[in-house]
Amino acid sequence: MTAHDDAPLWVVVPAFNEEAGIGATLAALAAQTDTRFTLVVVDNASTDTTADVVRRFAARAPFAVHLVREDEPGTGAAADTGFRYAIGRGAALLARTDADCLPAADWITEVRAELGRGTELACGRSVPRADEQPSPAERYLLPAVIRATALYGRWRREHRHPRYRAPYVLCHGHNIAVTAALYLRCGGAPRVPLAGPPEDVVLLNRAREHSDRIARAERMVVHSSLRRLRAWGARRTLLWCWDRRYLPADERKVHVR
Repeated sequence: MTAHDDAPLWVVVPAFNEEAGIGATLAALAAQTDTRFTLVVVDNASTDTTADVVRRFAARAPFAVHLVREDEPGTGAAADTGFRYAIGRGAALLARTDADCLPAADWITEVRAELGRGTELACGRSVPRADEQPSPAERYLLPAVIRATALYGRWRREHRHPRYRAPYVLCHGHNIAVTAALYLRCGGAPRVPLAGPPEDVVLLNRAREHSDRIARAERMVVHSSLRRLRAWGARRTLLWCWDRRYLPADERKVHVR
């Protein structure tokens, strides 16, 4: 047993107009082999019934569920609100996934194991959701391309500045775990619009300035949605992930539902 086995763990899920899909995410969290955590869903000013879906789930969930509203648009703002809300209520460990994702059944177990090894920020693995019936290219080629872009990111000059105490690693905002201490020490997730700088990369780089205990955690698995890829195509999706080098002409369309 490690010091983190019984530490208060909170899971943060930002959500914007996810009434159609968040139920599956909540069900995946309820099906965790380790349900010793508290969930906070951050409603990012949804105009649909997302909040109602969460309230109905809370009535039967195997863990405490908090519903918080954040009117400032953007995943970064919503995630930051959720993390700070959790820390203010005693969270020592934090994990995040998104409202269109399905954490693997042992996700929480692996989060605790990774942080228990002394890691302060763990960046987990993302695989396509099987229920969206990914094609062979979506299942195998896309993850390979993403890993290749991560190698590029590791060697980018701006990611190798001497101020960084840990190497750059591939990081998905929908699958991270971080200690509350590091989150506060590094300043947390940036409160930027979705079309702004990728908030997961900014958080990673902030953390790298304050800790050398940052790791890629391949056993922390989250199944992520293919809906952006299918709406925009591979080229635009990759350019979006690459420092927002693609943005739709209508900024409202950055939210893919």
